[in-house]
Amino acid sequence: MRAMTITAEHRLELTEVPEPVPGHGEVLVDVVAAGVNRADLAQVAGHYPPPPGASELPGLEVAGRRRDTGEEVVALLAGGGYAEVVAVPEGQLLPVPAGMDLRDAAGVVEVTATVVSNLVVEGGLREGETVLIEGGTGGIGTTAIQLARRLGARVLATVGSDGAVARARELGADVAWNRRTTDLLAAVREAGAADVILDVVGGGAALADHVGMLREHGRLVIIGTLGGASGELPVGLLMGKRARVIGTTLRSRSTEGKREILAATRELVWPMLEDGSLRVPVHARFPLDRAEEAQAVLREGGHLGKVVLEIA
Repeated sequence: MRAMTITAEHRLELTEVPEPVPGHGEVLVDVVAAGVNRADLAQVAGHYPPPPGASELPGLEVAGRRRDTGEEVVALLAGGGYAEVVAVPEGQLLPVPAGMDLRDAAGVVEVTATVVSNLVVEGGLREGETVLIEGGTGGIGTTAIQLARRLGARVLATVGSDGAVARARELGADVAWNRRTTDLLAAVREAGAADVILDVVGGGAALADHVGMLREHGRLVIIGTLGGASGELPVGLLMGKRARVIGTTLRSRSTEGKREILAATRELVWPMLEDGSLRVPVHARFPLDRAEEAQAVLREGGHLGKVVLEIA
C-alpha cells in the first residue's frame, strides 16, 4: 500500500509499505481520506512519538470503509492514518454521520472527541458558564466554539488576526480577540473571567496568565504546548480561587477509554452534525503525496477548520 513515512531528516516521503495485519479485536479500514492534526507535525519533527505498539506512520483520524462489511466509518487512531489501509480496534470506529461526505468526515472524529473529552468530561462545562477557547478558528477551536454555544455557555475566543475575529463571531463566539494585539489577561478579566479555559498554549507566560483569567472554582484544561512544555504556576492564586489545572491527551488513552469518549461524542455531537447545527469546516484538501504542503497550512496558521488528505 502507499503511505507517508517519516525520514531521518524529519520529512514525509511517499513509500510502498506492507498492509497492516489486524490484531485481536481490530478490523481493517480502506482509507478514503485522513485528517491532518498538529500532533502529526510534532511527530514528523521528532517531538511526539507514537505510543508503544502503535503504527510509526503519522495520522490520528481517517474516514473509509470497513473491509469486512463495507460500512462507511470514521476511525480514531494512535497512528497510521497517512496510508491506504489502517488496522484499528473496533471500539475506535463510529459510523459516518448521516448525510456527510466521506472525505469531509475524515476531519471530524479527532476534533469532536477532543472537544467532548476536554470541555464536557474533563472541564465539566455547564449551561450559563463562560468558556475561553484558544485558537478559535483552528480545527479544535471552530468545533469547541460551536459546541460550547449549543451547551448554553457564554463563549470567549482568541484568534490570530483581525480578520479571524469576525469568523469566530460567526461561529458563535460572544467575544473574540486578536491575541497578537490584545492584552488577553486584561481583556478576559474585563469580560468577567472564565469558568473553563481550553488551552492549546500550555507553558511559558501564558500559564500564569490563564490562572489569572479563571473565576473561582475555574478549570484550566491544557491540551497543547504551543507556548512551551513548562511554565511558572502561581500556586497561591490557584489555591485562592480553588481552581484546577487539568492536563489531558487523547492519543495515549486505552482503547476502552477512547471507546467511552467516542460513545459520548456520538450521543452529543453526531445529531448536531447530521442536522447541520454544528459543522467542522474543511479549509483545504490535498492528495496524499502532498502531505507536507497540508502540514504547512497548519504550521503557518490562519486557516479556518480542518485540512484533509484525500487518499483513495
